[in-house]
Amino acid sequence: MTTGKQLLSTLGSDGNLTVHLADQELPAPTGHEVLIRVEAAPINPSDLALLFGPADMEGAQYSEGKVVAPMPEPAMRAMAGRVGEAMPVGNEGAGTVIAAGDAPEAQALMGKLVTVVPGGMYAQYRIADARACMTLPDDVTAEEGASAFVNPLTALSFVETMKREGHHAIVHTAAASNLGQMLVRICKEDNVPLVNIVRSPAQVQLLKDAGAEHVVDSSSDTFMTDLVAAIAATKATIGFDAIGGGKLAGQILAAMEIVANQGAAYSRYGSNSAKQVYIYGGLDMGPTILNRAFGLTWSLGGWLLTPFLAKLGEQGAERLRQRVRDGLKTTFASNYKAKVPLSQILSKEAVAEYNAKRTGEKYLILPNA
Repeated sequence: MTTGKQLLSTLGSDGNLTVHLADQELPAPTGHEVLIRVEAAPINPSDLALLFGPADMEGAQYSEGKVVAPMPEPAMRAMAGRVGEAMPVGNEGAGTVIAAGDAPEAQALMGKLVTVVPGGMYAQYRIADARACMTLPDDVTAEEGASAFVNPLTALSFVETMKREGHHAIVHTAAASNLGQMLVRICKEDNVPLVNIVRSPAQVQLLKDAGAEHVVDSSSDTFMTDLVAAIAATKATIGFDAIGGGKLAGQILAAMEIVANQGAAYSRYGSNSAKQVYIYGGLDMGPTILNRAFGLTWSLGGWLLTPFLAKLGEQGAERLRQRVRDGLKTTFASNYKAKVPLSQILSKEAVAEYNAKRTGEKYLILPNA
């Protein structure tokens, strides 16, 4: 039996969210299972959604290894299905296999440094299926390989989605994020035109320095004019929006429609150009506002990595994973603002930093630091 600490998030029937470090006991792995000593796990926006979600963090109470925060009533209704369930947090991470079941695939990983996305990785130890693990190259550390799944595969899958749906260029929001910077590098390698939407002049400069050609600032007074010009230059007709709430998705569709109508005859139904925006994040949890100035040939939908990889099939998904494996130090490298030991992850100061959701500020948890 292996013992350690893990981070759990529990929504109580009393309307309080409790996040705490709990003791865990893990049995010896069997069959295809491996026991991983977790060395690094990133904090992604999807992790924050489970960790704290829409809880009122200003009203949170902090104690040793525990945070208790009130949950607004509308959120309680929306998340009724998780009331009373202690949910492990942390989608992905990397570590060393210290025990393995008797299956050949598991035994082959003994002593190897692997990365995996089984959930529950904000823990000192984690049992995972060996067949889901990716062995890291000898020159890659756990910290370098900890973010090898969510962001790299998401960015690659945006390009795959674009191709499968017959588009030729992409619009991406929150583009100064680690994922956004990866997408810039991928699109340069693949010769895919890319429009990057950021939220400050500093982020414009960041992406320009990284080689991005089309970068527009949503905080600028000339944002819509700049967005139309960038879409006209790239002919982008598909967008991926990490913001979710507010007007941005509708503004992207409107800019696409303006470009499609340039030089075209008037139609009361709008242009025939197919325009698609996918929402894949929730940096703004408010309503998505659409001022319908983009005709009738458009779609707005949700996008999630796991269902897309299932559509892509095992061969297609492995093709993407191999590309990530080959580029962990270059195309798919992640930068972290800070590294936080698991023992300190629930301090008031740490929570205020990593839960601020500032674009480009990614944090890494070190469970066994």
